[in-house]
Amino acid sequence: MLATARTFTLDGISARPVRVEVDVHRGLPGFAIVGLPDAAVREARERVRAALVNCGFEFPLRRIVVNLAPASLRKAGPGMDLAIAAALLSASGQLEWEALSQVALAGELALDGSTRPVNGALAIAEAAREGGAEAIVLPAENAPEAALAEGIDVVSLDGLGRLPALATGEWEPERPEALPLQLGAPAGAPDLADLRGQPHLRHALEVAAAGGHSLLMIGPPGAGKSLAASRLPSILPPLASVEALEVARIASACGRLGGATPGGRPFRAPHHTISPAGLIGGGTPPRPGEATLAHRGVLFLDELCEFRRDSLEALRAPLESGEVSIARAGSRRSLPCRFMLIAAANPCPCGRGEADPDCSCAPVSVQRYQGRLSGALADRIDILAAVRQPSAAEIGGGEGESSADVRERVIAARERQERRLGPGRCNAEMTPGEARECALRPQAGALLAELYARQRLSGRAHDRALRLAQTIADLAGADSIGEDQMAQALQLRRRDRG
Repeated sequence: MLATARTFTLDGISARPVRVEVDVHRGLPGFAIVGLPDAAVREARERVRAALVNCGFEFPLRRIVVNLAPASLRKAGPGMDLAIAAALLSASGQLEWEALSQVALAGELALDGSTRPVNGALAIAEAAREGGAEAIVLPAENAPEAALAEGIDVVSLDGLGRLPALATGEWEPERPEALPLQLGAPAGAPDLADLRGQPHLRHALEVAAAGGHSLLMIGPPGAGKSLAASRLPSILPPLASVEALEVARIASACGRLGGATPGGRPFRAPHHTISPAGLIGGGTPPRPGEATLAHRGVLFLDELCEFRRDSLEALRAPLESGEVSIARAGSRRSLPCRFMLIAAANPCPCGRGEADPDCSCAPVSVQRYQGRLSGALADRIDILAAVRQPSAAEIGGGEGESSADVRERVIAARERQERRLGPGRCNAEMTPGEARECALRPQAGALLAELYARQRLSGRAHDRALRLAQTIADLAGADSIGEDQMAQALQLRRRDRG
């Protein structure tokens, strides 16, 4: 007999539909799975066989062929065990389920027949809804996560033995409650008040947060660069519901969701030994990298000049487009990565800087050290903040302005940008055409034109200066960019400060 079931396989952070076709016919006993399965899918033969026997079902001693369609799509992971088992029971006459074709199934099976959670349950539930499925059957641990996808019934299944009762309606599981979306930063998050002194750095952080701009901090070790970066999420506006769902979908696909959605905006700080694939994603099948895990949040690169040159260069296109494009033979995948790049670097290998008399770095060493940051990537960083070592009086002084106070100004500036650009957009995401349509007062336009001619700025630097000036104007509540806002923007973008 022939039976079919619907399931899904993860492809990046998306779920692709898979049709499970099981044929049980006479012949030498065997169990074959075809359709480009990976090792985890092929091993489903042993898991399904043991689960059926241990749940009291009969494993048919016939020729069993499982086809995973479409055959041209690579299938990965153990999430198809439940669908294969259901289709095999139906094909062998042990399960009568008229609605099987309208139900999607996903989950891993243990040898005793219990279900185990799989990655990407949220993406799978959304794909099942878009594919017209009436319900989706998932392991009990995945059900609250999948319930975030509205418009589809989520059925929580704790074991394969309950499948016949579910099919006949004798057992109706309770509808799972969806995980609560945590939009703001969790309680007890680091506060910007811990950053003592550093007025220029605090201003740069506020401007970066208000417009979603990238920031590079250069200064000696211990000056507060890492401390400032770790406090940046506390002044960012809370996630919108749509953004929080995007963040949860990515965390789910990577197996990082657990029993709760991420609290607030992501903050990722990879080590400087990371590879290009680890930073922007890669592999077969393509897996998200740190850039995608930082989507709608912050990607912090500490000791920027210690990163591999090819890893840094891989960030150039994602910074412009907000997505990572991974090409493989016969296919191309796009992963979202709309993040804020925050980087910190020392001025030289020893960290003191050439202006310090104690610096012993040779000029060629300094040039080689700073050369890991190419001009093309530096041109894509909006703000450069020179960080000095704070004095003892500043460190021992009173606390600075709290994150709550700064966040109020940042939220007000973001609201102005959304009214102008549309929901969820900020100044850093303006297109060149939108940037050149910013309301400029004559003095501000003259100042930008003068610097553009004198310092031979690139067209990208010209547009980024406009975006930065617009953010400063939004923080000030101004309807147009004045000379003072333009001067501040050009000062924040200066590249000739050591």
